[in-house]
Amino acid sequence: MATLTTAVLHVLLALGGGERHGYGILKDVLAQSDGNVKLGPGTIYGTLQRLMELGWVEESDGPGGAKADDDPRRRYYRLTREGRTALKAEIERLEGIVRVARAHHVVPSKIRG
Repeated sequence: MATLTTAVLHVLLALGGGERHGYGILKDVLAQSDGNVKLGPGTIYGTLQRLMELGWVEESDGPGGAKADDDPRRRYYRLTREGRTALKAEIERLEGIVRVARAHHVVPSKIRG
């Protein structure tokens, strides 16, 4: 599998936490990146479209069928089994890179907070 782009990785991570609408994904990406990754509407919706074409993301009714109680224009998204598999594979790939960086003393073995 090819390396995932930053946008794809962060969207998948956001959806890994549960179903979200586009604006909710944008807020999650900002929070999970400590404000370092800012996706615009064009990027987020283009990324979601590509992920749906890959079968990694699908539309949903939202958590607890929220779409019925929410703005009818709001679209919710969730990971598919294939999307979760792709996310897991990318995280494992990144963990391998971090292991090598630690072995070469590029980063400390434990990050201090």
